[in-house]
Amino acid sequence: MTKYVSKPIDELGFVAWSSEEDQIWHDLVVRQLDLVKARACKEYLRGLDLLDLPLDRVPQLPEINRVLQRETGWQVEPVPALIDFDRFFALLADRKFPVATFLRSREEFDYLQEPDFFHEIFGHCAMLTNPKFAEFTRIYGKLGSEADAKQRVYLARLYWFTVEFGLLEQNGQTKIYGGGILSSPGETLYALDDERPLRQSFDLDTVLRTPYRIDIMQPTYFVLDDIDQLYQLRSDDLTEYVNRAMNAGLLPPLFEPKDKTHA
Repeated sequence: MTKYVSKPIDELGFVAWSSEEDQIWHDLVVRQLDLVKARACKEYLRGLDLLDLPLDRVPQLPEINRVLQRETGWQVEPVPALIDFDRFFALLADRKFPVATFLRSREEFDYLQEPDFFHEIFGHCAMLTNPKFAEFTRIYGKLGSEADAKQRVYLARLYWFTVEFGLLEQNGQTKIYGGGILSSPGETLYALDDERPLRQSFDLDTVLRTPYRIDIMQPTYFVLDDIDQLYQLRSDDLTEYVNRAMNAGLLPPLFEPKDKTHA
């Protein structure tokens, strides 16, 4: 259960952020900007420029929506701290990205397991200004809406290893596009600079069969040749890949078991 509660939205779509939350936002963004400038992919950095996020205050949803709607027809949708898979997939299929309107506390400044406003806006919205990435995300939502419970478990891995923790090659260098990395200072450094994780070429069959845990640095990252490779997945028969992965079963995990893992 979450200890955070999303803040209410007024009739204009605005949140009454506090001065303390404005300062937390400032500190989070300034710290992360220094890390991502040399490590994020060009599509993400271009999206950050388009969003032009304020530093002195938490941005408002209508500000984000103006940019997303203009660039790709997307918008952000305020949600409670936790939503079920039915709503999550339905929102993505409708070009709406769910955003919980709470910001982490100072006590959990460095890390929290729940996706907060900083994670969703700073980590994810810049990539949603890219038409190819945005279309992949829409198709993913549509597929998830039509999938059964078992298929969704496998689909979750595709989202995890792309939208959340994806890497790609760009001009001979490995860059980050996954929002889970780009909103985490520790993982931004770990994903590219550390020798411990495996960095594998993206293979859809392998991705769908790879277990993950949400509470550790990732032992494996999958690297796209470029963002076009992700875009091309929209035209593949992803359901067939999912069913094939279900029949093959999971690969051995590269981490110690814990109670809260994804099957």
